[in-house]
Amino acid sequence: MNGKFGAAAVAIALLACGAAAAQGYPQRPIRMVVGLPAGGSTDVMARIVSVKLSERLGQQVVVDNRAGASGIIAIQLVVNSQPDGYTLIMAAGSWGTIGTLFKLPFDLQRDLAPVAFVGTSPYVLVAQATLPVKSVADLIAYARANPGKLTIAGSTPGSLQRLAGELLKRTAGIDILYVPYKGTGAVMPDLLGGRLDTAIDNVLVLAPYIKKGQLRGLGVTSSKRSVVYPELPTLSETGMPGFHAVGWFGVFAAAKTPQPIVNRLNQEIVAAMSEPETRGRLLAQGAEPQPGPADDLRRYLAREIEVWGKVIREAGIKAE
Repeated sequence: MNGKFGAAAVAIALLACGAAAAQGYPQRPIRMVVGLPAGGSTDVMARIVSVKLSERLGQQVVVDNRAGASGIIAIQLVVNSQPDGYTLIMAAGSWGTIGTLFKLPFDLQRDLAPVAFVGTSPYVLVAQATLPVKSVADLIAYARANPGKLTIAGSTPGSLQRLAGELLKRTAGIDILYVPYKGTGAVMPDLLGGRLDTAIDNVLVLAPYIKKGQLRGLGVTSSKRSVVYPELPTLSETGMPGFHAVGWFGVFAAAKTPQPIVNRLNQEIVAAMSEPETRGRLLAQGAEPQPGPADDLRRYLAREIEVWGKVIREAGIKAE
């Protein structure tokens, strides 16, 4: 019994310390780490969240870009930081893939504490204008009649655009040739020029070309229709039930960060992301705000790791 009482006393003491830490939190600037260069969607999301957090917490939240090694450098920095809520990281969709592609010096699900789900960024499947297809069903039929002749753009092996294309191939049972590119900027000339048949990328990036008739929008890869382009059906609606492949964003802290601090951060992030002005800024970037509790983020990361790990292993995809 003494052992049980002792353990209970320790637990109560830890809770009291955490509550005390949260009451005075924050007392100095907070760092928001981003594992990608400035200017990309993850960086933009981090800056929007950081500005709003600064306003709500009364302390500056500074974005710290630590690009390199597919985001592993940045994650390691946060894993090794003091679990005090002063070092956070904005997660990107690639977090669902890196554990399968690389041998990591940490465990994403064990060594980080989910703080708040922030939002998603849906992709759209497009075809070049001269391809004789007007729907996902047309594309599948054409690909089956011409196995190995169609091409689809992709970025790095672990990018969600690349893996969404692989999931499309496997779900629809079609043979399309993957063509690697270094980014959307490199894809567009070939896609618009008819030298590339299809691509999957951010709906905001491709929507202007669809509206001008330069590309054909076939469907969005999210489970629900895009707020940015609601007239396009989801791939689930077009014969692939359950298809879901989107970019996503969430805030994490080091494991063992006191729960009261995690709760405070979650409360402020959810409130900030729910403001009409913030929602408007996110939608303008092609992101759909979906602020939610830490457990939502925990479950979402686990799902992403499971789904994309399976796709990567079955397709034999290797890191560059």
